[in-house]
Amino acid sequence: MGQTQNKELQNKVCVITGGAGSIGLESAKLMYEAGACIMLVDQNNNNLEIAGANFKDHDRITTCRADVSRSDDTQKYINETVSKWGKIDILFANAGFSGTSAPITNYPDDIFDKVMAVNVRGSFLACKYALPKMNDNGSIIITSSIMGVTARPGSIAYITSKHAVIGLMRGVAKEAAPRNIRVNVLAPGPVDNAFQLEIEERASKASGTNVTEMLNNWISLGRHASPPRNCQHSLFSCLK
Repeated sequence: MGQTQNKELQNKVCVITGGAGSIGLESAKLMYEAGACIMLVDQNNNNLEIAGANFKDHDRITTCRADVSRSDDTQKYINETVSKWGKIDILFANAGFSGTSAPITNYPDDIFDKVMAVNVRGSFLACKYALPKMNDNGSIIITSSIMGVTARPGSIAYITSKHAVIGLMRGVAKEAAPRNIRVNVLAPGPVDNAFQLEIEERASKASGTNVTEMLNNWISLGRHASPPRNCQHSLFSCLK
């Protein structure tokens, strides 16, 4: 944990959507250990309660249940953060929805719309409402995916959404640059968590092959990545 012991995020205020999931929660732990105050945002109150129990100093952690695709919910978690700590330094727009596995000709319209609502609209709203409340010299991170720079059959909504947030990042980066607010994406490959497992189980069923085994054979290290606790360099490099 050497890098976080320097308290490089001392007194920084961080908002993390999808904060009760593995990447969001492990990122929150790293930021907390580095001295930050954390707003965890998720759509499930029970998951938020479990996630919040990982932190001892409740002056530096709070939670907010929100549907990230809703404008009023987004303004709520942003305003609650500012009300508690007076500012925002880091926004991690991490909430995501994978959709389903189907060819485009059979892909359900409503599922496509939900994927775009969570992954793209949710990230757009987070940036829209957080930026006016952010300190100069802050940082915005948006979770994309390796599927934001490549593609595979059967995941058209997810792939479209993850390409879209890269465009969102580039546009927001141009607008935020005069305030020295950095805007980046994380584009992880397969991660060993429930979100990825659900995708692989669907894809395995649809294709009749073991997609998890196929991916591990394709990955040079022969395994899925662990959540950010074991790859903290990538996360913290976006904050500098």
